Amino acid sequence: MLRPDARAGDFTGKLVGFEGEKLVLNDILADPRGCVHAGTRHWGPEGMEKPGRLCLIDLGASPRLVDDGIELANGLGLSPDDRTLYFADSAARRIYAYDVDPAAGVLSRKRVFARIPAEDGIPDGLTVGAEGFVWCALWCGGQVVRFDPAGKVERRIRLPARQTSSLAFGGDDLRDLCVTSAAEPWRSDLAPSGYRFDAGSDGGSLFRIRLEVQGKRGRRAVLRGGL
Repeated sequence: MLRPDARAGDFTGKLVGFEGEKLVLNDILADPRGCVHAGTRHWGPEGMEKPGRLCLIDLGASPRLVDDGIELANGLGLSPDDRTLYFADSAARRIYAYDVDPAAGVLSRKRVFARIPAEDGIPDGLTVGAEGFVWCALWCGGQVVRFDPAGKVERRIRLPARQTSSLAFGGDDLRDLCVTSAAEPWRSDLAPSGYRFDAGSDGGSLFRIRLEVQGKRGRRAVLRGGL
């Protein structure tokens, strides 16, 4: 069951009733059936407390585990044909790819799609364009990166906000790339070597970048019995 956290000002979601454990959700993604892929995390002041999980929340059913051993769950995206799921593990500095059975949502053949060098930043939110290229915001990197379907860097777009956090396509023709950023420094050993947390930036702003390529439309989830 999904429910919002009750504390004022805290919009973190909780996945409750899964093997008797409350799991903190980070990014989530609706699939073509209206089900939800959700990454969970156990991240405290000292870093990872225990590995996170990737769950699938089916229509009106209990969540089920589809992968575990994840350090810091983050961005999720589906390929245009819905047969490949991309998933960022920020602490591992990797974007993984899985084969997807569209009829059942079952994942298989996990592999590393891209490795992010430490000096580039930390992979955060991601999205997939209409041509199947993967876009990822790099936290502490002040940039978004576009990977081709083979996982090679195809382009970089620099931004004035160093803590770029996530991104999505918008606009009537889905050619506007909207990029979020954060203002409050997150002091972490995951930051690039020599990163200055007190240097300041335009974090907290929302940026819009007009592109010659298109994104994909998002989907709505249909969850019953617990929002």
